[in-house]
Amino acid sequence: MNWMGAVAVALGYLLGAIPFGYLLVKRRLGEDVRGAGSGSTGATNVARTAGPALGAATLALDVGKGYAAVALAAWLTGNAPLWMAAAGFAAIVGHSFPVFLGFRGGKSVATGVGVFLFFTPLAVAAALGVWVLALLIWRYVSLASILAAAAYPVLAYALAQPPLEVSVAAVAGSCLIILRHRENIARLIRGEESRLTRKRNP
Repeated sequence: MNWMGAVAVALGYLLGAIPFGYLLVKRRLGEDVRGAGSGSTGATNVARTAGPALGAATLALDVGKGYAAVALAAWLTGNAPLWMAAAGFAAIVGHSFPVFLGFRGGKSVATGVGVFLFFTPLAVAAALGVWVLALLIWRYVSLASILAAAAYPVLAYALAQPPLEVSVAAVAGSCLIILRHRENIARLIRGEESRLTRKRNP
């Protein structure tokens, strides 16, 4: 069982490392999305660089690969919480540091949503509620993502009380996601972060 768990973790990382945003933009525009905007391969930067349709596709695929990493680990290890949680965290790491792109990836928000959607869908829905509320109030996607990531482990414990292994992965994943937003945090402090704006017809 241990070697199957190790295989599950390795596959989780490789799934997470698939750079869907990079591939979609490269195919559509022939450009490296990391050279534009925030430099991330995630859905927000893809949407800003290549349009909302590609951003939505990236979002769905990134959520899907996170979910698939845990589902595959569950199948390989007979639903062992330790290996499922480890594979899920590995997928989050893979998205942030993909071996296929020289370890320069995204912020792992959508991949994290997919991972923890498998374990605690109600808590993920509540964290998305935090994200939406924060976005409506302050109009910063980055701040909304940071607050939702910080809230998720608490919400998961309060609403689902998952196994300890999942709780540890939730805290670790949230910390990594927040750390990946460190440049956004610096811009927020300086008042230089871009807000989500509404386009108005002339």
